[in-house]
Formats: sequence, structure tokens, C-alpha cells
Amino acid sequence: MPIKKQELIKLDRMDRSILEHLQQDGSLSNQELAEKVGLSPSPCLRRVRALEEAGIILKRATILDHKKLGLALTAIILIGMDRHTPERFSAFEEQIAEYPEVQECYLITGQDADYMLKVVVPDMDHYHHFLLNRITRIQGVSGVHSSFVLRRVIDSTALPLGYLA
Repeated sequence: MPIKKQELIKLDRMDRSILEHLQQDGSLSNQELAEKVGLSPSPCLRRVRALEEAGIILKRATILDHKKLGLALTAIILIGMDRHTPERFSAFEEQIAEYPEVQECYLITGQDADYMLKVVVPDMDHYHHFLLNRITRIQGVSGVHSSFVLRRVIDSTALPLGYLA
């Protein structure tokens, strides 16, 4: 079944301003947001709701400091699969979605791997357990390569909206 190309949604300067402010602080009240972008509250709320209904704003989240919560080890894991079939990939993705340690999972190209995961755990002992008792037990996993984050240089969830002008 062919995938349909999504139609891009045109955003004006005000929509981009709203999105930039919400990316910086998703907890802004409508009143605060309206003041920051120079609108009255009612039109501001209408625009935010329209951005939500269009699927541009997917959700609002609270970002936690993982180290202060004792989650000091971040691993990037490249995973190779034994067969490249939709069923094998689907089964892997369903299984990996059940693991709260996995913050991000990407199906990738250009590497000797099929998936790239970002995993956060307390320490190396927990990582070792996660790797041996979860990842390597998923049917179809044929190779695992782990790298560990020494320092976060850039850690942003904000999208670069300047390209939309």
C-alpha cells in the first residue's frame, strides 16, 4: 500500500511565534502566551487549538533532569536484525515500546544497523541487565553495538521553525 505524501500546513508569523514560545515553555497559560505574542487571549486560544487540531502540536510534556533522579547513564544502541521483513520489524517495535528505559527508537539507514535506540538507566549494572534480559531476547535481534554518552553537548526538543518563513 503506497504511503500518501502529507500536505504541508502553511504557518504565518503569528503561528510560528506561538510555537516558538510553547517550545520554550509548554506550561505557559493562554493569557501569558497571548501577552508574549501580542494577541488577545481569545484569538490566541483559537490559534493554539487550530495548531493542535492540525496535528502540529502533538502534546505538551515536562522534561525532567535524569541525573537528579538517579538515571546517570545514557546509552545509544545500534541494533541489527536478522531479517528485513515487515513482520520482524513490527514485532521488534511492539516489544521495544514496552520498555520505559527506551526514550527514542529510530528505524535507520546508512549504518550496519537497522535501529538506533536512546536508553536511560541508573548505571552500568542496570544497563547490563537491560541488554542481556531484554534487548538480546527480542526475536530477530542479531547484533548490538552500544555507545555511552559522556556529556550532553546539545539537548533540545525545539524544532527549527526559521525554515518555515
